[in-house]
Order: sequence, then C-alpha cells, then structure tokens
Amino acid sequence: MIDRKHLVFPFAALLVAGCAASSDRYPSLAVRDVERAEGTFDPVPGPQLDVPEVEVDVGPDLGAGLTSLVADAQAAHTAFTDAVPAAERSVRAASGSSIGSDSWAAAQVALADLDSARSNAAIVLGELDTLYTAATVQAEDATAIVEARNTVIALVSEEDSVLERLRAQVR
Repeated sequence: MIDRKHLVFPFAALLVAGCAASSDRYPSLAVRDVERAEGTFDPVPGPQLDVPEVEVDVGPDLGAGLTSLVADAQAAHTAFTDAVPAAERSVRAASGSSIGSDSWAAAQVALADLDSARSNAAIVLGELDTLYTAATVQAEDATAIVEARNTVIALVSEEDSVLERLRAQVR
C-alpha cells in the first residue's frame, strides 16, 4: 500500500511549477488604452415631467378656507373637551374593575365617544395635509397652510394625550 504522505510532495511540486510558467501565453491585466477615459461627456437630457395640478376644494379664497377649517377643528376640540368629564367619571368608576364588567364596558363606550369626537378634528387635519401636499407639489407658498396645520396638530395632540391617559387607567 502506498503512503499518501509521499504523494503530497510531488503533487505540490507540479502545482508550483505550473504557476512558474512563462506569462507570454496569457494577456496582460494592465489597463489598455481603450480602457482609459478621456474627454468630457455631456449628459443626455431626460424627458420633462408634467406634474398634474392637484385639485383641492377650499373655495376661491385660501385664507378664508383655512380659517374655516381651523374653526371646524376648534369646534371639534370643544366637543371633545366637553365630553372628557363624563369619560373621566366612567373611567374612575371602572378603575380596578375586571374586563367585561358593566363599569368597564361603560368606560369603553365613553372612550369610544371621545375617539369619535377626536376623529372630527383628525378629518380637518387630513384636509389640511391634502392642501399642504398640493401646495408643495405645485411649488406654491404654503406658509399659511403650515400655520393652520400646526394649530390643528396641537389640538389633536392634546386630545391624543387625554385619550392615552384615560386608557391607561382602564387597562
């Protein structure tokens, strides 16, 4: 039987000899003249994009439309704040009660009523978001829209914090 150790050395010598063969049979890997980039290239102009106008329904006067939307949000916020004391009473009554009890169910209904009141302000925020997007796409001045939007965002954020506080008491 032939020992494999004795075959390894001659085989390795043959491999090394193959690496030492002359390189004139193989092409050079150096950069060729045609591979060198010279000169300048002018970019090909792309097609011009036609941005369609976004239709928004705020009436002919944007300022009056924004004032009306903010007034709607404030009215929705007033309805929300008017419903908060009743919801707080229901939540206090349900505090510590088991899930599915009558007091827990009453608190869930009161929280759902608050969610519904909050959604009225969120609808206005959605309309303001649409106006803001349309103005931005058309590259128009959106300063007045941003101010109205920030006002409504503050109202909705306040409502969100009230809902979060009340929901934490019922769980």
